[in-house]
Amino acid sequence: MSKRDYYEILGVNRNASADELKKAYRSLAKKYHPDQNAGDDEAETKFKELNEAYDVLKDEQSRAAYDQFGHAAFEGGMGGPRGGQQGFHGDFGASMSDIFDDLFGEFMGGRRGGRGGRGGDGGRMRGHDLRYNLDITLEEAFEGKKAQIRVPGSVTCEECHGSGAEPGSSPVTCPTCQGDGRVRASQGFFTVERTCPTCHGRGQTIDKPCKACNGAGRIEKERTLSVNIPQGVEDGTRIRLAGEGEAGLRGGPPGDLYIFLSVRPHTLFQRDGADLFCRVPISIATAALGGEIEVPTLGGKKVKVKVPEGAQTGRQFRLRGKGMPIVNTRDFGDLYIQVTVETPVKLTKKQKELLKEFEEGSSDANNPESTGFFAKVKDFWDSFQN
Repeated sequence: MSKRDYYEILGVNRNASADELKKAYRSLAKKYHPDQNAGDDEAETKFKELNEAYDVLKDEQSRAAYDQFGHAAFEGGMGGPRGGQQGFHGDFGASMSDIFDDLFGEFMGGRRGGRGGRGGDGGRMRGHDLRYNLDITLEEAFEGKKAQIRVPGSVTCEECHGSGAEPGSSPVTCPTCQGDGRVRASQGFFTVERTCPTCHGRGQTIDKPCKACNGAGRIEKERTLSVNIPQGVEDGTRIRLAGEGEAGLRGGPPGDLYIFLSVRPHTLFQRDGADLFCRVPISIATAALGGEIEVPTLGGKKVKVKVPEGAQTGRQFRLRGKGMPIVNTRDFGDLYIQVTVETPVKLTKKQKELLKEFEEGSSDANNPESTGFFAKVKDFWDSFQN
């Protein structure tokens, strides 16, 4: 049976750039990767074809030879491969692990153990890192808390203890690569090292897959975890729980779980780092005559603030140490109280009369801000007239 054209396998034209080749390979390899298509022989065949095609076309020398001679460039007459293996079925040149780390790092859980799971480790691969978004209140950020979260994901299969093999059996050394996960072949003037087509670089094969996990060594299961949230955490804080991500493939190390915190807005307080801000309305009488106001703190206590005579809207009062805790220290930020002078509404007849009497008896000295503003307005208009 004749081989398909490598460009056709990757779905690109013969003038495709290196980036276009890589993009096409990455997309199709994810789709047909054996770990995503367990038991699908057709997907496995297509994955082998993709590796073979990409290994040839990604290298300038081998691509030039293929463009000139086609598949004949890599058959026996051009320096046939050792061990009866024909063509490029895996990686070309340096190592398959480098390609997989580049293309499948995120897809298959980030870093891969050792040299991409090869060299007799049975295809063990690190599990996915997981992300969990957790909403908390500003009070919880102030006090700290221990949260219980439910995390869906993969855990090590209890039946096979992560080996992927049916209980009573175990993975066996791959007969093709003798456990190395790689095979080598001479191609003209150079030697090609490629992923073993039998074990796909794992170094071992499983004759009797575990029925509980279908040979993956892990199953889907929801877990309940306890998360300690320290005092003073800010919106966007990330908490890492090492080893609490998805279980690794075939007994590989688990990934990590990252908790991303989102602090909900508060009805009274606004936060800026470790400092808190609270806007407090006061009456005209309090603003004019002065007095005391009682304000809340995030810790639930009440604090009295003395307002001086003639306080204006926007005046701030600083309460030291009444803000948010600073993470991993004994220090606290400050609480800033900003007063807003409230204009009275729904006045009675007598109140209106008293205000009119007050207005009639007022002078510019009683209203320095408005007096100064309108003086500037007069100068502004005079400049136009002159």
